[in-house]
Amino acid sequence: MLQRRFSSGLANGLMTLYALVTLYPLFWLFTSAFKSNEEFYSRPFQLPTTWHWDSFSRAWKVSDMGTSMFNSIIVTGASLVLTLIIGALAAYILSRFQFRLKLAVMGLFLLGMLIPVHSTLVPLFIVMNKIDLLNTYGALIFPYVAFELPIAIFIIQAYMNTFPKEIEEAAHLDGMGYWGTFLKIMLPLSAPALSTVGILALLRFWNDFSFALVFISKPELKTLPLSLSQFATGYMTDYELTMAALTIAVIPTIILYLIFQRSIMQGMVAGAVKG
Repeated sequence: MLQRRFSSGLANGLMTLYALVTLYPLFWLFTSAFKSNEEFYSRPFQLPTTWHWDSFSRAWKVSDMGTSMFNSIIVTGASLVLTLIIGALAAYILSRFQFRLKLAVMGLFLLGMLIPVHSTLVPLFIVMNKIDLLNTYGALIFPYVAFELPIAIFIIQAYMNTFPKEIEEAAHLDGMGYWGTFLKIMLPLSAPALSTVGILALLRFWNDFSFALVFISKPELKTLPLSLSQFATGYMTDYELTMAALTIAVIPTIILYLIFQRSIMQGMVAGAVKG
């Protein structure tokens, strides 16, 4: 009994320590957002002596974060919807149907997971320049979806493979077609896997900097990561405004996590066990 209590206490202590270590960078970011540049350099790890609330409004105006956040929401939302829809459809076909060249198609998607994303920036820039796709939402949405689809299909297909065939047979006996089976049975049952894909894709789309830097040059189309880069130059970085802007940028993801916490945990566990 004593050994069990000791083991439980040790485990709880280690988990508490891990949580504190994990959350400290976020705490440091939030406290640093209220410091002046002088205090940031002189007292980097202490609480601010004077809390500068105006840093947030200044950061919002200087970088035009309203426009960039709207653009990020549009690009991230559209990319996420397309990734989930196309990924679920492709995974359903690869999981439940047998056809010629199926292994070749699966190998093609697997190959897509092995391609370094940033190695395609120059070829993509040349192609988009020829088809006049630069400086549009599509210049970000299409590459995001294309590079996220392989991992999305891999996770969703692996999860759908665990479903017994009897479910579809019963649905077909009731007169339900393939679309009805997909929309009313397979898609709802795949919600945990879709949550896993959605989490990974959302973070990647929201935080991407390289694609937006290369494909977007118009100020009115810049995304949130691009607006954050305005506070740093080749000579200095305004950490007072940078920390305030970073705090504003991470708040939406924190709010989404708090709202969908249960679904996120179920999706991560399901993706880890069955994916």
